[in-house]
Amino acid sequence: MKDVNGVVFAVFIFLFLLVTVLGFAAARWRRAKALDSLDEWGLGGRGFGTFIAWFLIGGDIYTAYTFIAVPATLYAGSAVGFFAVPYTIVVYPLIFLFLPRLWSVSHRHGYVTPADFVEGRYDSRPLALAVAVTGILATMPYIALQLVGMQVVLEVMGIGTDTGNWFVKDIPLFIAFIVLAAYTYSSGLRAPALIAFVKDTLIYVVIIVAVIYLPSQLGGWDSIFSTANDSFAAFNKENADAIAAGDAAPKAMIPPATAQWAYASLALGSALALFMYPHSATGVLSTRSRSVIRRNAALLPAYSFLLGLLALLGFVAIAAGVKVANPQQSVPQLFENEFSPWFAGVAFAAIVIGALVPAAIMSIAAANLWTRNIYKAFINRGATHAQEAKQAKLVSLLVKFGALVFVLALSKDFAINLQLLGGVWILQTMPAIVIGLYTRWMHRWALMAGWAVGMAYGTWLAYGVKSPVQDHFGGPLVNFPGTETKVYIALVAFLLNLVVAVVLTVVLRAMKVDEGVDRTRPQDYHADAGDPGVEPELDPEVPAHA
Repeated sequence: MKDVNGVVFAVFIFLFLLVTVLGFAAARWRRAKALDSLDEWGLGGRGFGTFIAWFLIGGDIYTAYTFIAVPATLYAGSAVGFFAVPYTIVVYPLIFLFLPRLWSVSHRHGYVTPADFVEGRYDSRPLALAVAVTGILATMPYIALQLVGMQVVLEVMGIGTDTGNWFVKDIPLFIAFIVLAAYTYSSGLRAPALIAFVKDTLIYVVIIVAVIYLPSQLGGWDSIFSTANDSFAAFNKENADAIAAGDAAPKAMIPPATAQWAYASLALGSALALFMYPHSATGVLSTRSRSVIRRNAALLPAYSFLLGLLALLGFVAIAAGVKVANPQQSVPQLFENEFSPWFAGVAFAAIVIGALVPAAIMSIAAANLWTRNIYKAFINRGATHAQEAKQAKLVSLLVKFGALVFVLALSKDFAINLQLLGGVWILQTMPAIVIGLYTRWMHRWALMAGWAVGMAYGTWLAYGVKSPVQDHFGGPLVNFPGTETKVYIALVAFLLNLVVAVVLTVVLRAMKVDEGVDRTRPQDYHADAGDPGVEPELDPEVPAHA
């Protein structure tokens, strides 16, 4: 077992305990009433302003796994690994356009989840169920990967390394899981919102210090880029036969011409999918006005700047001579090798805390979907607000437990690639949600059919992708039908989804198939804080609004 540095461990534990205290204290932070409704527990009272929302949504999008995986892809020589930076830039103009509309209609009608909106817009519980199940399905591996990111840091620290006993090995992860589950249960969305202040401050300090200090110790950025490029060229030369046979992937700093569509489609597809995830919508619906969302769409690109700097640490690790079998350990190992123990402890704590914030939001979002769109819609239609909140709290525990089992029972490669499949799945909800915010022309059964076809086709394509380490679910790219051009599977499935939905809408309208009743009105999509009906008082003993 690797020796644990006492200073690193002490700093790490201090910061971890600090956020634990904040997590429980958040139960009384900015609270107007008991946390006995989904509005209070699951959406933080729908009252977060620009400052809090910036930290919350940023902490929601830029997860611990982002801080581990993005530089790891560059360390491993992935030619398209940098796509995460442009996709987080592309996404903000998109959310500036459609999320204020979702906020308005959701606040006017008391919607807690995107699936609530879909049911109200299309008068279709089956379509809302499809959106909810897709959201839960795509969120589970996402939560699991936060735990994977925590595992990586704990392994580099020497905590939880292989001792021959799986239970002893994972005790630190169990403890972190229990703490996360406890303060999420007691404080709801307020816990990650408060902890996000600490998390983002630590992340910014660590990354800015790293990109200033490390290049000064390694001969500057020119030397770093040259060393990384030489390393990749040497690998390609030594493994030329394996690369030609498809048993190894070539390494490169810049995508070659054959990979440019792959790079672009990954960036665009990921941008379209990002705010389809239920945890992203949860962060947005917790804000107090439309203007808060628009201001955040303008301010959140600051995180993209941070992400760009962070990604470069993959090249810095190569230049620093970091040697790890698992590329995900490259940045934590770089911090341990190059920084003093106290600062390495800060960096490790920042990454682990960076896992706790999104994992909490994701579990809350999944619990909200279960409660409103499965439990209330099909099991207990007369549920009170208090019953909804209790159900959501319990399910948030089950979701985190499921993610923990996922991490411990499956290989990490499978977990990572299943998360890529999550992007394929969640994008199939876009027609029902985003197009529905602007027009109800699409027929509810056509949307259902398009979703089913997109889910099945996307999963089938992903199943057929091989990689050097596994035969199925080996990556996110396939040849675009009829070409030799690699593109993101999610976009291919989404295009088929859209074609099916449009064609069937024309057919079903011609056949005059019942379209249901739209419960929303045009003015609902422009309502703002203070308008009549936007923020109705909630009585926990009165059944929730249908």
